Amino acid sequence: MVRPRVWALSAVTLTVVAALPANAPEHGAWGKRQYAPPVDRAQAVIDTFRLSWEGYYQYAFPNDELHPVTNTYGNSRNGWGASAADALSTALVMGQKDIVNQIIAYIPTIDWSVTSSTVSLFETTIRYLGGMLSGYDFLSGPLAHLADDPAHVTALLTQSINLANNMSYAFNTPSGVPYNLLDFTSGGVRPEPNGLATVGTLILEWTRLSDLSGDPSYAALVARAEAYLLSPSPASAEPFPGLPGMNIDPTTGEFLDAYGGWIGGADSFYEYLLKTYMYSPSRFASLRDRWELAADSTITFLASQPLTRPDLTFAAMYNGTQVFRTSEHLACFDGGNFILGGQTLGSQRYIDFGLRLVDGCRATYAATATSIGPEVFGWDAARVPADQMAFFARNGFYILSPGYQLRPEVIESYYYAYRATGDAKYREWAWEAFVAINATTRVGSGYSTINDVNVPGGGGFADMMESFWFAEVLKYSYLIQVDDDAPWQVARDGNNTWVWNTEAHPMRVAGA
Repeated sequence: MVRPRVWALSAVTLTVVAALPANAPEHGAWGKRQYAPPVDRAQAVIDTFRLSWEGYYQYAFPNDELHPVTNTYGNSRNGWGASAADALSTALVMGQKDIVNQIIAYIPTIDWSVTSSTVSLFETTIRYLGGMLSGYDFLSGPLAHLADDPAHVTALLTQSINLANNMSYAFNTPSGVPYNLLDFTSGGVRPEPNGLATVGTLILEWTRLSDLSGDPSYAALVARAEAYLLSPSPASAEPFPGLPGMNIDPTTGEFLDAYGGWIGGADSFYEYLLKTYMYSPSRFASLRDRWELAADSTITFLASQPLTRPDLTFAAMYNGTQVFRTSEHLACFDGGNFILGGQTLGSQRYIDFGLRLVDGCRATYAATATSIGPEVFGWDAARVPADQMAFFARNGFYILSPGYQLRPEVIESYYYAYRATGDAKYREWAWEAFVAINATTRVGSGYSTINDVNVPGGGGFADMMESFWFAEVLKYSYLIQVDDDAPWQVARDGNNTWVWNTEAHPMRVAGA
């Protein structure tokens, strides 16, 4: 394992325990680590990752997620071990060999046909399929030394094929647009509209699976579905060029509304236009063009500045051509995506706009009692809640949903901003966010979603450690503090040999 360099702790956080707050309970080996300046920030993130894994492994493995307050578990992702699948690529880039081998020894034992709950094509693709393909790319390539048993590496690809085969019947619709919710017991589907993100966030993983397996059928399935998103019908479903609606009829491939934005339900469609082009520019030039169209329309029609803080920029939502000054923590990946697009396409205009979006989302963190941003926020001066008038006047936004679900998007955009600019302030912002999240969400045997970011202490715990805590929050928090140019790091010059799926699982680009 390559040891990260030591970084001095900024003055603003000298009194904060980096990886564990003082109220952390003592469970076995964890709960006792303390840090004094100077702090090795990357190691502090590793310690938090290991603490989280130890809690999950003791109380929840091989179930999907840890309930850290009660030391129990949940199975919101079919009971196949979502946290293990999501933790694999992070354990790999952190060089945590023992955890890597615990996970890859388990994955061959999964029977994808056995589950008591409905299977989401989208969630299963980004978490399980993306996690296994990433693990395979790492362990058959630059991190092969971390696997004790080569058979477990081979099983990552075999199990990816098995899982995709089980899900592929979702695409058996008249249009080829899949249904999202599947019943593996009956072989049926839930016959309801699918979404822009849940259709448009498959193409990267399923194309990579085709390239690794040599079977073109997986890529063909997702390419047929993607075609409906690139040419939306009817025309009214695309109120701004490149910005379509949200809901799609799988029987016809037609859009059912004109509502959207860079928000949950649409977000990763835009992300994958760019990233799939990065994966194989020769095959996906049309996706690049579509991303540029969406990016240009966003700058022209959706960019919005709060009345009381005109120095900030957010991307608004829309319904038809009517724009709503509302956004979400989920949408805060947009700054990073614009920055990545600008690097990839050689456009400083996109980078500059992305950096403005990063500043806006940073402001949602800086304003609250916990220094963590809320789930949903708005900045329409005509709709400010009466009890938030002073807050809006001071900060430029108001809170519509105050929870924090261990989401990564703000730190994700800090990561892209730092990789593009080298400006140390983004590293500082990421560290401050990491410290604040540790101080507020640490409870019981792990970390939990909280109820209210604008109440000191977070307003109580929801008893849920999401699997993407492993995959995203801790990976971005770690890699932004590591001063290296490992091939899976986002390249400063825009010439990437790895591309990250929406769950932050890195995969090698085609031909790399």
